[in-house]
Formats: sequence, structure tokens, C-alpha cells
Amino acid sequence: MSLTSAATLATLDRTGPRRITDLAAVEGVTQPAMTALVRVMEESGLVERRGDPSDKRVTLVCLTEAGASYVRTRREAGVHAFERLIGKLTSDEVEALVAALPALKHLAELESQDREGPKQ
Repeated sequence: MSLTSAATLATLDRTGPRRITDLAAVEGVTQPAMTALVRVMEESGLVERRGDPSDKRVTLVCLTEAGASYVRTRREAGVHAFERLIGKLTSDEVEALVAALPALKHLAELESQDREGPKQ
């Protein structure tokens, strides 16, 4: 799976159903590229398109249970990889990581805000 596909699935998991144009903007790709990507993920059973209950002209891209499971599995694999690697650090290095956690959390929040764009 491409990084853009994985990032798109993670965005849908984090933010809920989105329009293709919104996903394209968040992921930094063109709308036609996102349309093609969504089609492939739809054929793989990871996402589905649904009508927007508030505007019948709009189609939203939603995670399927298989897509949500894929995101969970990737996150768990990442957590396990970090746990294994952190276990190889010295106690001083672990303390340095713990001390850096507030700054890292803030960076993640800033990145999330940048990816999601301005609030509508």
C-alpha cells in the first residue's frame, strides 16, 4: 500500500467521512489522483462512498470495517516496533525521550492541524 493510501485511511479514521476534494487537499494530491486512489481502495474493500445526509448532491468517502481494521493493525505494529526499539535504549536515553514527550505531542498536534486545514 502506498504512503498516500495509508495516510488517507488514517485521515478517515481520525476525522470521519470526508469529500474527495477535502481528502485531496489534506493529503496534498490532486482531486483526480485522489479519485483514482479512492476507487482502488474501494475495490479493495477499505473504503466506501455514501451520500451526505445533509446534502444529497455530495458523496462522502467512509472507512469500512476492513479499512478501520487495517489502520488499527498498522498502528499496533508501529507501537510494537517502538516498544522493541525503546527496550534497547539506555536508561538515560529513555529519560531523554520521556522529557521530550510534551514537545513531541505539541508537534503532532500542529501537524494534525496543518493536515486538516482551516476549520469550516
